[in-house]
Amino acid sequence: MLQTLFSIGGYSLRSYGVVVAFAISIALGVAYSLASSEKEYRRHLLDLVVYAVIGAVIGARFWQVLFYEWGYYYLHPAEILKIWHGGLAIQGALLGAFMVGWIYTRKHQLNFWKMADIATPGIIIGQAIGRIACFLNGDAFGRPTNSGFGLVYPPGTTAYAAYGSQPLWPAEVWEGQWDLIVFALIIILSHWRKWPRGILFLIYIILYSLGRFGLEFFRGDGARYLFHWTSAQWSSIGMIVIALISAIVLSYRNTD
Repeated sequence: MLQTLFSIGGYSLRSYGVVVAFAISIALGVAYSLASSEKEYRRHLLDLVVYAVIGAVIGARFWQVLFYEWGYYYLHPAEILKIWHGGLAIQGALLGAFMVGWIYTRKHQLNFWKMADIATPGIIIGQAIGRIACFLNGDAFGRPTNSGFGLVYPPGTTAYAAYGSQPLWPAEVWEGQWDLIVFALIIILSHWRKWPRGILFLIYIILYSLGRFGLEFFRGDGARYLFHWTSAQWSSIGMIVIALISAIVLSYRNTD
């Protein structure tokens, strides 16, 4: 883990921000490259990504504060805006970006579902790279493995503050690997047949949410509620249900 790349005077360059910026760049590059046959939508990708990133950051912070760590931020409201300290929930980021995307496509008279399909491979590869940022920052960590296997986080990380030098499940590493698998499946499915608009995007939502739901059983950084599930697990179930209903509706309409 390497939270700070280097420091000059009072300024420190944190690995989290660098990796997230890299993830966004790769996500845009992948989506732009794969959209070569959709020139109009490809052109809008460059503009949309700026607004989507803003929406993603706001949504990610909102989700983290409200659903994951409300008890802490309620007592420390000045910390809410300090996103460089970490605390960005990917599910909130997706919601924020999707809302911005819907507004943008409506404004420019584009098909939201078509744009979502185009952006999907970039989104999931960006998520995979983004989990490297979590690893370097020492957050999104797992619970103790109670064995010699696992990641041991250094002092100064939230994982160390929670569990000390105990080996923890590599939850964020496994999630990044799952995201890569989903990326590969989306690419394969996109070449397999012509799907109704929006279906590939919804398949991605379902696959990602299934993986996130399962991996949350290994996480050690979130409160648990009914059925001993975390906020992320409940969010994942909600996303799966909404995606399945949307897929049925889109398939019925057979939009092409």
